[in-house]
Amino acid sequence: MTLTLLFSAPDRAWPSYETALPQALKAAGIEAHVTREAAPEAVDYIIYAPNDMLTDFTPYTRTKAVLSLWAGVEKIAPNPTLTQPLCRMVDPGLAEGMRDYVVGHVMRYHLGMDRHIHGLNGAWDHITPPLARDRSVAVLGLGELGQTCARTLAALGFLVTGWSRRPKEIAGLTCVSGPEGLETVLRRGEIVVLLLPNTPETENTLNAETLALLPKGARIMNPGRGSLIDDDALLAALETGQIGHATLDVFRTEPLPQDHPYWAHPNVTVTPHIAAETRAQTAAEVIAENIRRGEAGEILLHLVDRAAGY
Repeated sequence: MTLTLLFSAPDRAWPSYETALPQALKAAGIEAHVTREAAPEAVDYIIYAPNDMLTDFTPYTRTKAVLSLWAGVEKIAPNPTLTQPLCRMVDPGLAEGMRDYVVGHVMRYHLGMDRHIHGLNGAWDHITPPLARDRSVAVLGLGELGQTCARTLAALGFLVTGWSRRPKEIAGLTCVSGPEGLETVLRRGEIVVLLLPNTPETENTLNAETLALLPKGARIMNPGRGSLIDDDALLAALETGQIGHATLDVFRTEPLPQDHPYWAHPNVTVTPHIAAETRAQTAAEVIAENIRRGEAGEILLHLVDRAAGY
């Protein structure tokens, strides 16, 4: 039987998947028709990223699972009409892209590269950076992306401490949790990486109070979610020197408005949401594997437990 797969995502995503999905499905031995339009009662699986065309999942009575193209599912999971199983995207390319971005900017901060890139203006300013083993890095958020980044930084020798809202044990990493753990990790976080999900509990994780806990001159990197930082509090902390620099890849409003103070601030680096992107080729392979599992009656990969949070 040929399966019907509905690709329901913004238009810009389709060209990348139009070829990659059929190829991955064929390689997995799955007979399927991938379409952008189908009668709801005929759809076996939905390949999904939030869009205006599909917000009500009620008519999709035959659909066996909704396969997200995003690692974060906070814009999908709360939908009350979504009763089908939901799987987040855990794509090797996504994790590798985030790892590369985070490691690159941690090393930039650690080595003080901006001083030399922007020029010393003829001053022989001989400052030797510490070794990685003497540099404390805090990774806030220990999901798939956070763990990948934390493990890589630890392998490079950095003193990495990971924080999550709930306790976690991860081999080779020092992990703390809860409000007390957050205070502990921030007090020693010379470089802080934000990779938390966007939930009511994580909004403004970095605010005036928590920013004040950091060592003076700490560096911040946010490739996670724009809502994790109180923007006004960060700007104030940058002005006082409490925060030395912030590299920001995600924002509450995207694209970042042209008149936003981040653009012109000398101690802010803005990147246009490029830290990690789902790669169509590897994501298509994950989707094909999950459909194979679904048809074989096996447990789906990366199934979201909406009752336990996401």
